[in-house]
Amino acid sequence: MLRLALALSLALAGPAAATQEYILPTLFDVARVAPDDVLNIRADLSASSPVIGTLAPDATRIEVVEERQGWARVNTGEGSGWVSARFLDYRTDVWAEGALPAGWQCFGTEPFWAVTLQGDGVVLGGPDLPGDLRPIRAVLSSGVFRDPTRALVAQGLTLTATPQLCSDGMSDRLFGLRATVVIDGDSPQMLTGCCSIQP
Repeated sequence: MLRLALALSLALAGPAAATQEYILPTLFDVARVAPDDVLNIRADLSASSPVIGTLAPDATRIEVVEERQGWARVNTGEGSGWVSARFLDYRTDVWAEGALPAGWQCFGTEPFWAVTLQGDGVVLGGPDLPGDLRPIRAVLSSGVFRDPTRALVAQGLTLTATPQLCSDGMSDRLFGLRATVVIDGDSPQMLTGCCSIQP
């Protein structure tokens, strides 16, 4: 009886939860869309909801930050919308242990700041920040398979990124990672914001 209950609960949780194939946010490729068609991005979780954008039938590396009722939330322009998840295939090459995806970047407002990858380092920039290259000392992972949680330790700063819906405060876009940056130095400073892995 216990086995049956466990099997039913895994089946009701959906394929991603049952197999733990991925944890959001992660990247997907458009699949099963005819070459002369597009995948519609809709304003809400319904096939009758207004179309607010489209994805090409061969679009790759699309960041999905949330899933609900067979729909996947993606960003388009200055907002976010929903695509049918049955037309997306997840990528297995996104979250490698102790590494960051190529398109990874973090940013925030009040004050404006951004951390971007550049070679073996990161650049912390903004109106009141020096914009200098800081060598990466370590990228730490949780040890959980394909978990996007990361801690980036660079010269003079530590950035933690944890899976959580996050707004940039400037648009209607939503991101899947919340960031906290601690800048070391004579006057330590903490910044908060979001991260994206969209190339």
